[in-house]
Amino acid sequence: MNDILPDEAALWQFFEDTVRAWLRSYGYREIRMPILERTELFVRSIGAVTDIVEKEMYTFIDELNGESLTLRPEGTASCVRAAIEHNLLYNGAQRLWYAGPMFRHERPQKGRYRQFHQFGVEALGYAGPDVDIEHILMCARLWGRLGLTDLQLELNTLGSAEARARYRERLVKYLEQHREKLDADSQRRLETNPLRVLDSKNPQMQQIIEGAPRLLDDLDDESAQHFEAVQGGLRSGGIAFDLNPRLVRGLDYYNRTVFEWTTQKLGAQGTVCAGGRYDGLIGQIGGKAAPACGYAMGVERLIALMKEGALFRAPVLDAYVVRQGDAAQHYAQNVAERMRDDGLDVVLHSGGGSFKSQMKKADASGARYAVVIGDDEAAAQKLTLKPLRAAAEQATVALDAAVERMRARD
Repeated sequence: MNDILPDEAALWQFFEDTVRAWLRSYGYREIRMPILERTELFVRSIGAVTDIVEKEMYTFIDELNGESLTLRPEGTASCVRAAIEHNLLYNGAQRLWYAGPMFRHERPQKGRYRQFHQFGVEALGYAGPDVDIEHILMCARLWGRLGLTDLQLELNTLGSAEARARYRERLVKYLEQHREKLDADSQRRLETNPLRVLDSKNPQMQQIIEGAPRLLDDLDDESAQHFEAVQGGLRSGGIAFDLNPRLVRGLDYYNRTVFEWTTQKLGAQGTVCAGGRYDGLIGQIGGKAAPACGYAMGVERLIALMKEGALFRAPVLDAYVVRQGDAAQHYAQNVAERMRDDGLDVVLHSGGGSFKSQMKKADASGARYAVVIGDDEAAAQKLTLKPLRAAAEQATVALDAAVERMRARD
């Protein structure tokens, strides 16, 4: 788990503000869920034999009542639980989003932390491929707003439960023929969740995985038509994609469309955004059955891409107010407040010190101007405006004139 220090927090704030504005432009509304949930929720939704549930969740017993609780490892299950609990679908389908920390006990590496942050987008109650398409088009628009390039879209379909059952039989038969070549993790998955073998990142497993039968060959007609419609919508929207029949995602609740946005710039942690359709989840955890689709993006990984491309410049402070003298103290405070009233970003020096030492701090602050106020300026109700980043002369002016000049961003 890591700290986000002030210099980096400015980039996070820019990212978060951009994402919130983008979500509003598509009509999605925010929902906020607790960080803790009953463990049973994740076991039922994500799947008891997934890596997340078996290896990665932070789970403990509440000593007050003996309940098993878990720090949320992802947001979809919590969002669906909240929608059921508060009957959000009573008045129709819902477009929702959430943001916040998630927790998984993974091996830390570049772009992966045990406390990590996500923005999640969920469309509950929508059955058609149009929402699948919307979600992918949304992502493409966001990458443009953030200035991100070189992101690739991988697309697949997991079909219906019946199609996956047929495929599971063929896949198990194939993998059994290669059992001695499977790594220990894949041998375990073969017994519990064979589709997850296809998600192995072990290079020694790739030849076996490439030779495995394809789920696409077992699709039911309805799922095939749905997937064709998704592909057609993406082509119409100018979105390039690669079909990846091995893309299965790591959570059991997915069906039909699944997708990942990936990059080559972050090493092994190449997925920055992923999701798909989960039509059975609402009914599975106790709600009235309804279709749904959603995805989540990893904030740390997208921030890393933005830093890689130097795509962000921190906001520049407008003024650093230097003050000295008894009369200057309160006048400088009032000047700073008035400047803030006019939309300027201002730091008022605190802690005393000579004009020289204060000017050093003004320069180090990165501010565009130093506002110098002594007793003479206070008596005249003026200030001395000194440019710090431009070759211009300082001038003693009235407050209104100083504000006008600073707001001109010269």
